[in-house]
Amino acid sequence: MTAKVVTKLRADARDNRGRILAVARAAFAAEGLDVPIREIARRAEVGVATVYRHFQTKEALLTEAFAEQMALCSAIVEEGAAADDPWRGFCLVIEKLMEMHALDRGFARVFTSQLPQAADFAADRDRSLRLLLDLVRRAKEAGSLRADFVLEDVSLALMANEGIRAESPRMRVAASRRFAALMIQSFQADPVPAPLPPAVRLPLSRR
Repeated sequence: MTAKVVTKLRADARDNRGRILAVARAAFAAEGLDVPIREIARRAEVGVATVYRHFQTKEALLTEAFAEQMALCSAIVEEGAAADDPWRGFCLVIEKLMEMHALDRGFARVFTSQLPQAADFAADRDRSLRLLLDLVRRAKEAGSLRADFVLEDVSLALMANEGIRAESPRMRVAASRRFAALMIQSFQADPVPAPLPPAVRLPLSRR
């Protein structure tokens, strides 16, 4: 096999891998984690075997597809933890995480799930959770965050936020901002009424 042919094969493999990741990111973000591998392969215009040649398991594909989101999530928590005012830092984390997850239905589930083979992903997530726990402690000690708040309340808020259905990403973000404001007021030790972001018209569920 000539060097030219080998180079072309390697370029084709890189193109396939990049296309698979791009399709997977878009599919998981819009539709959640239940999109099957065969559908990812169809949209990427490759065979199922090609997907598995690059990613041995769906877990491996999820981990790489959401690597950028995990890094962004970590950066958000770090920004909040670095704030001089722990309550302001806590609010920043809630607002930005909810907005981020409103645009990506899959990542909210990945963040709260266990990916045992994804050591780096799990390490980043666990570090973020430790920073968030410390931020929660500081906000409670400052008397700003209600004493009975637990970290699972963030998970509840994110799960509810994931359920927002709107006609466009812009409307999902707008609805998420209003929901985040409601959640923040409910988390406050002594809630101070404040104007909420504008309401968004959302479709009613139909049975």
